Amino acid sequence: MTIENERSPLPATNIPQEAAGPLVAPVGSSETAVPEKPHVLVINDTQEILDLFRDILEEEGYRVTLSSFTFQDVREVEQLAPDLIVLDFLIGGEALGWQMLQKLKMYRPTAGIPIVVCTAAVQLMRELEGHLRAKDIFVVLKPFDIDDMVQVVHLALATAADPMSSCS
Repeated sequence: MTIENERSPLPATNIPQEAAGPLVAPVGSSETAVPEKPHVLVINDTQEILDLFRDILEEEGYRVTLSSFTFQDVREVEQLAPDLIVLDFLIGGEALGWQMLQKLKMYRPTAGIPIVVCTAAVQLMRELEGHLRAKDIFVVLKPFDIDDMVQVVHLALATAADPMSSCS
């Protein structure tokens, strides 16, 4: 097995894949760990939207996990360990995204994960805007501009990395 980069193939280490952790490639006489890309979990019930998010976010250098359903057990989200969640508010015509958001925020291990709500439910978002903003939850309305979405993802991750940035 080889790990390829733009210049030449690199021999893979003999570490089992599950124990390898972040990608390690030999450089000279020492090993250098390639920084792990931020992991984004996208939850949306429309496959075309999921595919679009995957394309956009992977192009920006993120690792992406897609789900077409909300998780009944937030411990599953905890196990995925995303750095950010992009969550549709209405799933299957119901406010399942809202329920998921509540569960995530009420469970300590997932409460600190930044969330971007991406929805076409404009009226509902206007009603909840103040509450969501107070909880540092970002909102992007559909249809969205790709550059705007990318900017919000960067901002949400930066805000999570610097907790003092959200303090007034």
